[in-house]
Amino acid sequence: MSRPRLLQPVLAKALDLFPAVLVTGPRQSGKTTLVREMAPGQAAYLSLDDPLVRAVARSDPNGLLVRYAEALTILDEVQHAPELLTYLKLRIDQERHRVGRFLLTGSQQFGLMAGVSESLAGRVAILELLPFSLLELPKGHREDLATMLWNGFYPEPALYPERRDLWLSSYVQTYVERDVRQLVNVQDLAAFETFLSLVAARHSQVTNFAELARDSGVTLPTAKSWLGVLTAGYLVYALQPYFENLGKRLVRSAKVYLLDSALAMALTRQPSPEAALAGSMAGAFFEGWVVSEAVKAFTSLGRRPDLYFWRSHDGLEVDLLVDLGGKWLPVEIKLTATPTPRHAEPLTKLCSLFGDRATSTGLLVCRVNEPRPLPGGHEAMPWHQFPGWLLERLGR
Repeated sequence: MSRPRLLQPVLAKALDLFPAVLVTGPRQSGKTTLVREMAPGQAAYLSLDDPLVRAVARSDPNGLLVRYAEALTILDEVQHAPELLTYLKLRIDQERHRVGRFLLTGSQQFGLMAGVSESLAGRVAILELLPFSLLELPKGHREDLATMLWNGFYPEPALYPERRDLWLSSYVQTYVERDVRQLVNVQDLAAFETFLSLVAARHSQVTNFAELARDSGVTLPTAKSWLGVLTAGYLVYALQPYFENLGKRLVRSAKVYLLDSALAMALTRQPSPEAALAGSMAGAFFEGWVVSEAVKAFTSLGRRPDLYFWRSHDGLEVDLLVDLGGKWLPVEIKLTATPTPRHAEPLTKLCSLFGDRATSTGLLVCRVNEPRPLPGGHEAMPWHQFPGWLLERLGR
């Protein structure tokens, strides 16, 4: 069952403007399905996951490209044959008048992006395809918050919930055993798995690297390197603090979120959807989902997420700051279905501090059924309305 993706119009436009387009993102987010459905019928498709194709790409990259010189060529999982990138540059430079010539996909951000930056700078449009947004799920999969977060947003478990448990365990095992080995020299994979579980347990918290290193039994530099690997592999999103001298001493460490709620729940061993949203991490799971939807709103438009959080040591905290084209939108995220004036206080204070650099009112994303006014002109917004509302404000 394939689903329309929000990135499709942006991808189509990029193919009309650039010789090459790279769609990157985590494994199993739907990249192959998307590019094959977007490409015309005569397009050539080459998967570098195929050992035979990979061997040819490494031994005779120029010959491989010449063979498909007349058609749009899809190179799937191109990070497996970085030798191709130099020859792609040569082919593009020889045919600078041609657009939509190559459509690339890749899953591993570190090596892939370094190669693209060196070889294809200025010649390639880079887009990110993350797992489904709520807006991309079938309508019957959107109604129940607990079940939706439990199944997550990777296409396979989201569309076929009966496969969830086996898919998640296989995904983590494959990620650790394949991608981690290729991204960084991890000698003890069991230690890395422990580290991953500890990061999941700190889902939506400000990163304390010293504590994380101590609990994982690794050095501080190793903990920082491994978190970088998780970020590069799209398992984790690091939400940075907003820096500005407003007379406050600001927290300067990022908040870390697993981008997919099902992975976060699986790695923290939640027993059921109901238990997950009734337990001590319920608020963290909900906050992580809202942040991930904000990230996906930006990436689906081909834009880098312009998102931050704001927290000072004197108690002021705003969960999410969204750049709406020059105005900062403050967003509070609470699992409550009963918002109170207290929930609006951080929004009012931040709007006052930021002045005309912020929107005049903020949002509380929560579990109300209908929008409700809050003191200060702010609004309590139902969780299921937030993704579409934000996408519209960003220019969809």
